[in-house]
This record gives sequence, C-alpha cells and structure tokens, in this order.
Amino acid sequence: MRRFLPRSLIGQIALVMAAALLVAQSINFTLLLVERQRATQAQIEGPLFGRFISAAQRYESRPVDARADIPSFSRRSRYTISSESILPPERSDARLVTLLRNSAQASGLVVRDARAGFSEGEPPPRRFERRPRDRDDHPDRYRLLVLSVQLRDGNWVNGLLWISKPDRWAPVRLAGSTLLLYFVLLVAMIWVSARIVRPLRDLASAADRLQGAGETPIVKPSGPADIERAITAFNAMSKRVSAMLVEKDRMLGAIGHDLRTPLASLRIRAESIEPEDERAPMIATIEEMAAMLDDTLALARTGRGVEQLRPIDVGALADTVVEEFRALGQPVELEGGARLIAKLQPNLIRRAVRNLIDNAVKYGGSARVAVRDAGGDRIAIEITDDGPGIPDGELANAQEAFYRIEPSRSRETGGSGLGLTLARAAAQAHGGGLELANRPEGGLVARILLPRGTAAS
Repeated sequence: MRRFLPRSLIGQIALVMAAALLVAQSINFTLLLVERQRATQAQIEGPLFGRFISAAQRYESRPVDARADIPSFSRRSRYTISSESILPPERSDARLVTLLRNSAQASGLVVRDARAGFSEGEPPPRRFERRPRDRDDHPDRYRLLVLSVQLRDGNWVNGLLWISKPDRWAPVRLAGSTLLLYFVLLVAMIWVSARIVRPLRDLASAADRLQGAGETPIVKPSGPADIERAITAFNAMSKRVSAMLVEKDRMLGAIGHDLRTPLASLRIRAESIEPEDERAPMIATIEEMAAMLDDTLALARTGRGVEQLRPIDVGALADTVVEEFRALGQPVELEGGARLIAKLQPNLIRRAVRNLIDNAVKYGGSARVAVRDAGGDRIAIEITDDGPGIPDGELANAQEAFYRIEPSRSRETGGSGLGLTLARAAAQAHGGGLELANRPEGGLVARILLPRGTAAS
C-alpha cells in the first residue's frame, strides 16, 4: 500500500484532508437527509391531520339532530360520518395512528379509537374522487391518506386526503450540494497546502545548492509567517556559512604559504647532506610532504576558485592533458569522438583528468581516455586502465580523502590518497559526479560526468 501513497507533503495533506472531509461530509449528509425527511414529512402530514381533527370537532360540536355528512373543506380532502371505519384494522399504520392521536389530544378531542394508513393502488369511492388539480398530470406526486377516528358517540369520522409523496430527488440534490461543498473545501485545503509547500520546496532547493561554492543561495521569504521566519533564518545561516568558508580558504592559504617556506628551507639543507645515499630519501620525503600539502590545499579550495565558467571543447581539453603525459613517455591514448562543448572551469577539470590518468598509469600501466555523450544533457570523460581494479566493496570508499586500498594500492607507488577525492570534488563543483566501476575484462573505468551548460553551484 505504501507504494501507492503520495510521498510529497502536499500529496499527503491532500489525501488526509480528502479522507477526513469525506467521512465528515458523509456523516453530515446522513444526518441532514434523515432530518430533512422528518421535517418534510411533518410539514406535509401535520396540516392534514390538523384539518381532519378540526372537521371531527365541528361534527361533535353540532347538535345530534344536525349531524350529517360533513362537506368538503378542501380540494385535497373529503370527510364522511359512518358507523364503521372505512380503513380495516390490518391496514392501519402505527406511526400515523400515534400522530393522529397526538393531534387529537392537542386539540382537546376525545377519541375512542383511531386508524390511519395509506390507500395503496385502490381507487377512492366515487364521492371521494375530488383530487388535486395536477393529480392527473402528475399521478406519481400524490398518494391517498385514509384517516378515521371513533368519537364518544360511537360514530366514525372518516377522511380521504391527497398527500404529496416525499420528493425522491431530494436526496440527490442534497448529495449534489454535499459533494459541491466537499470539493470546495478540498480545493481550499489544497490551495493552503500549496501555499505552505511552495516556499518549503524553494528552501529545499536552496539548501541543495548550498555547497560552499559560487554565489550564496538566497530564498525570497514567502508563505505563512512561520515559513517566512524559517526562510529568513536560512538566508542568514547561508551567509554565515559562506563567510566561514571564505575565512577557511584564507586561513588555508596562509597555512600553505607558511609551510612552503620551511619545506623549501629543509630541501636546501637536505641537498647539502652527505653521504648521497642518505640525502635522496630525505629529499623524497620533503617532496612527498610538499605534494601532499598542495593536494590538501587544492581539495579545500575546490569549487571556490576565482576561475570563471566558459564554453570548452571537452575533447580538446582531454587531448591537451593526454599530450602532457605522452610528452613524458607515458602510455596514454585518446579515443577519437564527436566534438562536445560544455561550460567548465577548465583548470579544475584538467587537474581532475590529470589525477585520474596518473592513477591509471601507476596502477594499470597505461590509460585510455575517451569523451562521450552520456545522454540526458551530460558529457562523460572516461579513463580506462588494465590494472587490478578495486574490490567491489571498496569502490564507494575509494573516493574518500586519504583512503588507501591494500595491497593493490601500496604506499610504494606514491601519492597522497587525494587523487580520486579531488576528481570527485571537481565534478561535483560543476553539478556532476565521479563514477568508478570494474571492467568485466579486467581493469578500472573512472567516469567524470559533467552537465553541458549548467553553471557551477
């Protein structure tokens, strides 16, 4: 069931509100329908019962010798006096009898017996044939109500009254109005939810863009007051984070400058040390420390440089790096391909490609570079080698800073453990990423994915 439930906030709010309103409106519809039916029935039956009781009172108030058939008092009714009720006892309706007795009691009329019911499918006697004017045009709107009360003298006052049937379309109209109200309330709730969710989406998008690189994302405060306060707090936090990162870069620059001076001094001193077999390891250690310092500073500054984005032929950029290695006699090849253009920081991407080629040559003996269309408006720079690859369980960790894999990546091969990390950071600074995968035929493929025209965050 969870697969079919909405995952977005507005979808969940809409679902909950729709279910709650449906239950509430269903209960309200049932109560209104029952109450309306009762009110309508009482409105229709009440006056008829009152007129019938009034006719019976007129009869009882007359002198004994003047009592005769009571004339019609309405086009919809006819009354007679007889010694027997015209309604058989088995046709009497207990509910109607109760209403009839209550009406008589309220009027002060004493009755010995009472009967009431509907004449179903039987035509009234000839003398009761007077009917409503529209009875013949709309026979389905009326039914014949039979009332009969026995007075104190033993005579029965009988009445045949045309009564309107309950409106069968009333439930339909009530259901229509209920559904209309339901949808109006639901639309209102969805609108309110959207007004809340829209600034939250903007806030989430800005948080995704907040990577410490480029311009600080600022969200325009909107929505309810609580959401506006949250957005204002986020904007202030974003500015503070950016300021802290700028200060961090300044501090790292100062540290790098201060450390290079003593390292240069140590190298000068080491070059004068005798014997030569002790001098070379010391100089190698100092160079390794200097390279590690450069890599660390480059990683810390990735994505925050002053280099501008500009359209670059990615194939030409890769060819430039390949030629650098070929000039040094390294077995590096570039596969030909279509001309692909992307907006890049060329020096940053060039350094990432150089690190990946260097790793491929060190651990695989050679490297093959290709620039391909990765689909979805993305470009891939692939560096392939024929080395031992990386164990599948280590692929995710291999991109972490200073993470080394033994025994295939031993310290004897050199490096600071930051090459893959720098490549990934450079790709992410452009809105892309770095993928590593073992080839079925052996070796590793490192793939830098870059968007064609998306600016760095």
